[in-house]
Amino acid sequence: MSWSGRRLAMAALAMMSTRLMAQDATLRADQQAYCAYVSEQAKAQQDLLRTPSAVSGVTQATAALPVQMFWGVSSSLSDIRKAGLTMDAAGKNCQLYMATTSSQQAIAYAFPNLEKQALDHRLELIQQASDELDTLTVSATKMLEAQNVTRPMLFALQTTRIKLDADRADTQSKVAALYVPELNGKPIKELVAQKQAGEAAEQAALDKLSRQSNWDVALSLGVRQQINPFDDRGLYGAVTVSYNLGSPAIDKHLDQAASAYSDWKTVQQGDVARNAEVLKQQLNLSLAAQQARLKSLQGEQDRVVNNLQLVGNVDTTSALEFRNQLTTTRLLLRIETGDAGFRIQELQDFLRTNY
Repeated sequence: MSWSGRRLAMAALAMMSTRLMAQDATLRADQQAYCAYVSEQAKAQQDLLRTPSAVSGVTQATAALPVQMFWGVSSSLSDIRKAGLTMDAAGKNCQLYMATTSSQQAIAYAFPNLEKQALDHRLELIQQASDELDTLTVSATKMLEAQNVTRPMLFALQTTRIKLDADRADTQSKVAALYVPELNGKPIKELVAQKQAGEAAEQAALDKLSRQSNWDVALSLGVRQQINPFDDRGLYGAVTVSYNLGSPAIDKHLDQAASAYSDWKTVQQGDVARNAEVLKQQLNLSLAAQQARLKSLQGEQDRVVNNLQLVGNVDTTSALEFRNQLTTTRLLLRIETGDAGFRIQELQDFLRTNY
């Protein structure tokens, strides 16, 4: 590989590294920004629920009693309880968002990540073949100088060199074009399970918040003032207890809604659980395709090896040319079989670890 080629490869790797760090930082920034948003919304609701309300108005209990105006404060024990539950629900929502985005990223970039690893391995195979071809070229050049071989035999080696260089350039271009961020590292099954657990936790928090509306104890305290005549001022206080008689039915529907939500998320198009299953199917199809490819390549490789054995002990010019052609073909086939074998192992390991 030339120095200019190495510089291009190093520049591409440096660019990719910068993009990976930027993408990872972008995901963290997105998660942090969303959590800050829901936290501030919850804090505003918490302050609203915890702070007593100022009340005032005019009332006349019965026609026999004088009209009175009143002013004071009112508070609700249910609202105070809801304030804490609101913050808990916001925290669960934040955790769910982080789990969802992390699992979405792992699923979306699973194939590009596998492809990048396979392409990096292919570059290693190309370099190994290139080194072997250098040795063959040096040997053939010496034989040509000694007039033991013809120029077409050397040209066949040069043609193989062109193919290897073109393959290397194409592979490097594919590597540079791939966009793979720094992934979580956890298996997809764990990320999906974490996301589903987060959904259950959020639904439980929202369910608890909804149930809090089934009862209330309201406290009121203030001053009343008789309007006509303008006298008889005094303090007043009241305690009001309420309970929704439909609470058992409401709670039942809330439980059923939480269960239905979990069932829906399992089959929802675009949800991570569904996308994880789609990815699994794609991986299995890709694995089957690579296995078929490897089987075909191995058959071709066996035929090349058999032909090499046939001309192994023949020293004629034609035999030497044919032997070189077979050797270079074997080098190219070794790249393809090595690539297919690596991809198969890679896919099998990924499926075993993530599913």
